[in-house]
Amino acid sequence: MSWYAYCLTEHRLSNGTRTRRPFVLDGIQGVNGATVLSYPSGDFAVVVSEFDRAATKLEEKHVLEHAKVVSVCFRQGTVLPFRFGTIFDNDESLKHAVRANKRAFGESVARLKGKAEMHVKVLVRDGALRELRDVTIPDTVGGEYLAKLREKASNDRERQTRAKALSVQVHRLFNPLEEEISCKRVDTDGILIDIAHLIDSKSIEKYQNRTSSAVKQLKNCEVSVSGPWPPYHFLPGKLRTVA
Repeated sequence: MSWYAYCLTEHRLSNGTRTRRPFVLDGIQGVNGATVLSYPSGDFAVVVSEFDRAATKLEEKHVLEHAKVVSVCFRQGTVLPFRFGTIFDNDESLKHAVRANKRAFGESVARLKGKAEMHVKVLVRDGALRELRDVTIPDTVGGEYLAKLREKASNDRERQTRAKALSVQVHRLFNPLEEEISCKRVDTDGILIDIAHLIDSKSIEKYQNRTSSAVKQLKNCEVSVSGPWPPYHFLPGKLRTVA
């Protein structure tokens, strides 16, 4: 039997003792309603459920089930989420993965302890952005191809520049510990800036209260804030195991 992995946590006590055997986490259901267990491995524990590769095919509905388990564990302590669909074929492969990444896991748990992730979405609707519509690159080669390529590159740079300017404003308003930013065009006259902020869990209410100020100061923008979430965007780069 294989193990489906949801996230990694610190190894917590079970009934006052530090067990070496997997134990059931009450009140949580995993993929396909499976029983969820905490599988100890050294200083850490991997939250898992039994998984039969031959009998189960992962589908879109399982993404939500995966996320729910991670969210429940996050409410109880620090978590490092695994990518959706992470499966260990046996006990040894699970333990090997933890041993091989022990240092990175330890550093990440220490850095993310007491932290939460918040999301800020800024939708910019401004007529000035209409000229930044997507450019279709022709299949043929030659002058037209090169001209369209240069136009596309120029539009992409301009879009990123405007997104960066807005993200600086957002950073000053919310003052997070860390941030990660992405930007994409959503229609012919708008761009969506998706910002992930890492903050201290104790300051969530204060952070949320700054939304009204952000709405007033960011002109021609629609601002939405969600969270707290597990720190999906702030894991070690080489262990990028988020869904």
